[in-house]
Amino acid sequence: MKNMDYVGIDISKEKIDVRLYQQKQDEQFSNSSSGFKKMRSWLRKQVDKETGLLFCFEHTGLYSVPLQVYLEQEQLSYIQVSGLQVKRSLGIQRGKNDRVDSKKLAEYVYLHREDLQVQKLQSGQLIRLKYLLSMRSRLVRQRAGYTATVKEFKTFLALNQSDVLVRCQKEMISGLTRQIKAIEKEMLKIITANENICEQYRLATSVTGVGMITATYMIVLTNGFTEFKSWRKFACYAGSAPFEHQSGTSIRGKTRISHFANKQMKVILTNAVKSAIVHCPEIRKYYERRIGEGKHKKVVTNIIRNKIISRVFATVRRGTPYVEVSKFAA
Repeated sequence: MKNMDYVGIDISKEKIDVRLYQQKQDEQFSNSSSGFKKMRSWLRKQVDKETGLLFCFEHTGLYSVPLQVYLEQEQLSYIQVSGLQVKRSLGIQRGKNDRVDSKKLAEYVYLHREDLQVQKLQSGQLIRLKYLLSMRSRLVRQRAGYTATVKEFKTFLALNQSDVLVRCQKEMISGLTRQIKAIEKEMLKIITANENICEQYRLATSVTGVGMITATYMIVLTNGFTEFKSWRKFACYAGSAPFEHQSGTSIRGKTRISHFANKQMKVILTNAVKSAIVHCPEIRKYYERRIGEGKHKKVVTNIIRNKIISRVFATVRRGTPYVEVSKFAA
């Protein structure tokens, strides 16, 4: 399409601020179906029929889902971006409000139009899995907090099991455990009900160390292994890809990972590494050998994280389960 205009949208709970880049026009609508229809009518009046539109907005969790659904239904192209990415790409900025933010988004998508990839809304099953994982993570953190408190009470206050301070928290821990199991049961129900997700889950879990939670996180975050071109891209997203830190002759920093990453995915992969070291002879031998050579434990853990990521991507792209070659070695 030769003619194209770019639309920046700042999303809040109740309103959306819309900026049309080429026309330099601004308008505000409600964050609802009726508001989206009014936005569409307004845009038709501003641009020619032959002009295509590319929408850009930030990740805002639940607030942006209705807009995504509407744009999908209308077959309109859109891109979701990180707020930090937009902020850093446009240099020094002074002042902030919703109108200014929509203008920044329109400018960003125009400047990077050649590099950005149009996105697709996740399926209903993946969206539900995403929120189930989020809820499970919250419950696990709460359970860990109660468990730590009970241990401290027993150690420093010498309280017994019948004390109300211990008993109440034990009941909370039991209740949270039941809820976590219920969420995991629902997750498995969704996975088995969808043929494509179920196959990806089967292939991912064939890699030693990858369990239900690791596989489900990877399926959801990659949108069914479609949003990352290679395992290296996902390793960068998960915070396990090393980067050089050097410049000229004066700066010679160590190669290290970046803190701009999905920290939750990194923790999940670290747990997968621990499981692989225990259950995979090949990984265990590699880990022990590198530690024996003097490599730092965190460095070796990061290498194994990348091994697991590459194996999962390979099995899913290849369509066959992972096979431990070391089992067949003479």
